[in-house]
Amino acid sequence: MTQPSVGTTLDVQSFINTQPLSRYQWRVVILCFLIVFLDGLDTAAMGFIAPALSQDWGIDRASLGPVMSAALIGMVFGALGSGPLADRFGRKVVLVGAVLVFGAFSLASAYSANVDQLLVLRFLTGLGLGAGMPNATTLLSEYTPERHKSLLVTSMFCGFNLGMAGGGFISAKLIPAFGWHSLLLIGGILPLILAVVLLVWLPESARFLVVRNRGTDKVRKTLSPIEPSIVAQATRFSVPEQKTVKARNVFAVIFSGTYSVGTLLLWLTYFMGLVIVYLLTSWLPTLMRDSGASMEQAAFIGALFQFGGVLSAVGVGWAMDRFNPHKVIGIFYLLAGVFAYAVGQSLGNITVLATLVLIAGMCVNGAQSAMPSLAARFYPTQGRATGVSWMLGIGRFGAILGAWMGATLLGLGWNFEQVLTALVIPAALATSAVVIKGMVSHADAT
Repeated sequence: MTQPSVGTTLDVQSFINTQPLSRYQWRVVILCFLIVFLDGLDTAAMGFIAPALSQDWGIDRASLGPVMSAALIGMVFGALGSGPLADRFGRKVVLVGAVLVFGAFSLASAYSANVDQLLVLRFLTGLGLGAGMPNATTLLSEYTPERHKSLLVTSMFCGFNLGMAGGGFISAKLIPAFGWHSLLLIGGILPLILAVVLLVWLPESARFLVVRNRGTDKVRKTLSPIEPSIVAQATRFSVPEQKTVKARNVFAVIFSGTYSVGTLLLWLTYFMGLVIVYLLTSWLPTLMRDSGASMEQAAFIGALFQFGGVLSAVGVGWAMDRFNPHKVIGIFYLLAGVFAYAVGQSLGNITVLATLVLIAGMCVNGAQSAMPSLAARFYPTQGRATGVSWMLGIGRFGAILGAWMGATLLGLGWNFEQVLTALVIPAALATSAVVIKGMVSHADAT
């Protein structure tokens, strides 16, 4: 395989691009996957324990509404705050801290005595959850060659949906035998164990070490496991954007002339995608029940929507590495709107309905899973963690809007068909935004 010119200076990304994936890099992939998997498990925990919790404490489920939202709000602040910290202090330290935070507070949540305590502890858990995913994306993207970047990052994101599904399987076994506390205990103990593993086995980003001038020896030690014979010959290390991005403040980087329009378009795309995801996730079973479906049918078809994202994420990542990534994601958002509309027209046939919901889930969840990879490819090392985490954080407001929209439209008397038809609007906006983002990025590049 062609090797980079080493001389006295070694370009870190060129070096990574020209080497085969090493066991060292696969270790980073696996550890980041585990972080996201446990993130998904803890994020979904309240939904699984709510019935047993309301019965145990003798409260109605409506009283748990604020608790159900607390982690989501915490995730907004966790995502927005963690990116600048990671761009200043390092990806590893923030990732280990995030896993410790959501593990410790999930464990503490198991011992809550009332709703108020649980609400506070779930908010604090959300801070860690919000910080974990964007920084896992950033670190992994900085260890992967360009030819595999989107595939590996979107594959990592499958861990989130698998973690949510795993929480359902685990809770089905644990909660009847040991009570609602047991799922929170598992959701606390496993991350705390993982945090120790991360301290020992997770490397810091070599690109971050170069940009922050942490010393040639540290960079050499970090990169050597990939191909020691090449790294040993280098006396200096560089990253491609060092010569073109000079701003020291991370917000000056992501809002500089080159990146400002792209930043806003990424936010709009991800925001609109989460409007679709959370409206369907929160209200699809209810809409189906109101339209005459049985409880079992509503639950099963709601699960198909989530499962669709697992099926498509790897395929979207593969396509992004081979074709224009903006067009790939734009097509998937466009198809999400088409199939959401089709779902609204197919209530009379349960088989057709289930198939269309699965495809709609594949389209919108596949596109959403690909967005962090797109953001990681867009931003330079100096502002990458901030750019990715702020896109995810701002997008959480779309999740809140989606859940609120469902409640509002149902309150206005909209039926199943009308609500699903309305999703064509955010799908069209997401499609337009990501395609325009591709055009703007191309113009900047040329």
